[in-house]
Amino acid sequence: MAVERKQLEGYLADVLALERIQDYCPNGLQVEGRDSIRRIVTGVTACQALVDQAIALQADALLVHHGYFWKGEAQAIKGMKKRRLQALLAHDLNLFAFHLPLDVHATLGNNAQLAQLMGWPQPQALMDCAPEGVVMYSDLTTPMGADELGQLLEQQLQRPLVCSIPTAQPIKRVAWCTGGGQSFIDAAAAAGCDAFITGEVSEPTVHSAREQNIAFFAAGHHATERYGIKALGEHLAETFNLEHHFIDIDSPA
Repeated sequence: MAVERKQLEGYLADVLALERIQDYCPNGLQVEGRDSIRRIVTGVTACQALVDQAIALQADALLVHHGYFWKGEAQAIKGMKKRRLQALLAHDLNLFAFHLPLDVHATLGNNAQLAQLMGWPQPQALMDCAPEGVVMYSDLTTPMGADELGQLLEQQLQRPLVCSIPTAQPIKRVAWCTGGGQSFIDAAAAAGCDAFITGEVSEPTVHSAREQNIAFFAAGHHATERYGIKALGEHLAETFNLEHHFIDIDSPA
């Protein structure tokens, strides 16, 4: 089976509600390729290695969370950017990218998928954090210690934590924002959360965690954002009867 590029583009715009979310990059089709799509590849970041593997698989479309054309980046098409775009265009390979819309989607999003992986019940959006769903929280059925939560994160994500700031108190309410969401720790503390989980850590985050007595875990930007784009690819494969390959180009960050 196959789907036309324009049909897929429209479907993704509707499912991920692209028009409702302001972002730092264009969401949707970033590089136009062939009209008919039968085989799709998904991955976290449209790095050269992922582009090359998609080409090797003779994919018709590559879907990623981190694409190109970010606000504030150099506009000249040269060097690394030139090589990536040249490869896509030479092989008529479509590139779709979805940043914040994929983070916040209620079922396919990175935050929702991390909750599913970790078994956190009834995840809800933390209010006063925009866009809605960029930070989520859950009241755990059974409280756990900070060390136990850290070990569970490492087990489920299959990689060591980047940073861990434990507390002695039991963790009853956990909040999270996949990727680079460390600045949301203050909102999580204000909402009465006992732990906050994200991908990255900045120097002020450590002091915020200590002084507000909230456990903090940086579990890796890439590691926490592998699941949304994979879920999106699986959804498209089922909806349009497409061939789907998820390729994980690992990153320690």
